Amino acid sequence: MRSCFLGSLLGLLFKKGIPERVQKSLNYALSLCVLYIGIKGSLKGENTLIAALSLVIGTIIGELIDIDRHLNKFGDFLQKKLSRNTENSSFGEGFVNATLFTCVGAMAIVGAIEAGMQGSFSTYYAKALLDCFFVMIMTTTFGIGCFFSGIIVFVYEAILTLGAGFLSSFLSDSMVNEMSCVGSVLIIAIALNTMKVTKIKVANLLPSAFMPLLLCLFIH
Repeated sequence: MRSCFLGSLLGLLFKKGIPERVQKSLNYALSLCVLYIGIKGSLKGENTLIAALSLVIGTIIGELIDIDRHLNKFGDFLQKKLSRNTENSSFGEGFVNATLFTCVGAMAIVGAIEAGMQGSFSTYYAKALLDCFFVMIMTTTFGIGCFFSGIIVFVYEAILTLGAGFLSSFLSDSMVNEMSCVGSVLIIAIALNTMKVTKIKVANLLPSAFMPLLLCLFIH
């Protein structure tokens, strides 16, 4: 939440725009931070076979459902609805775009799993840095509407984290570690996408993060 507020305030401060070369350098620096967190988290896994099978099976499920396409359609629907119903179109567009960017994605879900189940907030901290940077860029274009996305982000992430915390009491340590490992691999994919090295549809890989719940029952 505070990252969105800070990003918006910085965006208003730099309303004339931020030089493109500075934007690129910041993007790479933040992406490298995310990459480091992903690599570090992926080492928590105890069984390589579980991680590999989770990614393969989860990706097949995600592609068959095509989660990425549905999320994009939902985002487009919200953008059209809310922007049309808002008198100030730039305010509505800024609010919707910033909210969708910060809420719709794998990092929020993986961060919730780690925070709720392990008490680790490193993914959330990395996400906060990225959110701050991108909301700042959006605010220079759309204005103050981006500021209020922070409220939605707070509610959304709180619900996810509390839900993950509730579920953790029913899961074994190995399940939590394997979920964190696979989730961290998805974070590596996000970092590579942000650096424009790859164009992985990470949303379609999301089911992978939950596959260890089943696989840990059969593979020890």
